[in-house]
Amino acid sequence: MAVSGTMRVVGYTPREPLFFEERPIPSPKPGEVLIKVHAAGINRPDLLQRGGFYPPPPGASDLLGLEASGEIVAVGEGTQRWRVGDKVTALLNGGGYAEYAVAPGGQVLPAPAALSLEDAAALPETVFTVWANVFEDAALKPGERFLVHGGASGIGTTAIQMAAAHGAQVYATAGDAAKCALCARLGADRAINYKDEDFGKILAERDGVDVILDMVGAPYLARNLDILRERGRLAYIAFLQGPRAEIDLSLVMRKRIVLTGSTLRPRSTPEKARLGTAIEAHVWPWIEKGRLKPVIDMVYPLARVEEAHARMAQGQHAGKIILKL
Repeated sequence: MAVSGTMRVVGYTPREPLFFEERPIPSPKPGEVLIKVHAAGINRPDLLQRGGFYPPPPGASDLLGLEASGEIVAVGEGTQRWRVGDKVTALLNGGGYAEYAVAPGGQVLPAPAALSLEDAAALPETVFTVWANVFEDAALKPGERFLVHGGASGIGTTAIQMAAAHGAQVYATAGDAAKCALCARLGADRAINYKDEDFGKILAERDGVDVILDMVGAPYLARNLDILRERGRLAYIAFLQGPRAEIDLSLVMRKRIVLTGSTLRPRSTPEKARLGTAIEAHVWPWIEKGRLKPVIDMVYPLARVEEAHARMAQGQHAGKIILKL
């Protein structure tokens, strides 16, 4: 089954302005689906890719866009679950900034009935990332203390809600009073303005935390290790302020700290499908119960994609930035 014709896409040349072009509509391969895109999420890896620093994995679309929502219009041979007409959201290997996008069937999830398709487009990249790093690798347990840096980001706002729904005590750092207030509304027991307060001192006085999700990197490493409790886990998903720092191994050994980190895009299709199955089983019920809802900062029409990228690059946003097609 295929859809013929051309589609409008956002093209790019590294370190040059984005542009629009026409390309053939892709055909789904065995096990894949073709989605008519309603909305697509914007993520920092998109900015890295257009800058020439984050190439797509072999076989993936060279277009920007790691998540999208919409309606399935074609299914590849052997695709078992999905049917034409299904409303879905999907974790993409690339290609979301286009009128149509292909996704492996295992990376597709039903669009939650409680959410709009714009909201649904904001789910995959953040939910997959938080589930893999916080709930699997760092094994956050109910009743434990959890800290997320960048609490007002797309990842941060998702992590706060997921950890709170799981029964953890949640802390967050953010860059101004309004963002701290947002974190508190989403379920953070204490939101710390890192420009005015020392999160290390504050959390040390509260007997530390069990799990930390960090996207800042080098400048926070020493304080992260200091405030982790015995058998604490520190998970890295980015290093916005640098990847290199000295580490006190004696502290790691005394506390039996686990240091981990990962990226999502290079994971295999079966691994992403496994994550998708776990997420649908555990996280989608939180959405149905109103315990998790994406925070949408701005929705831009596709024609204003350059403005959307500028907003993310400047760090002005709180929550997710969405493109609507």
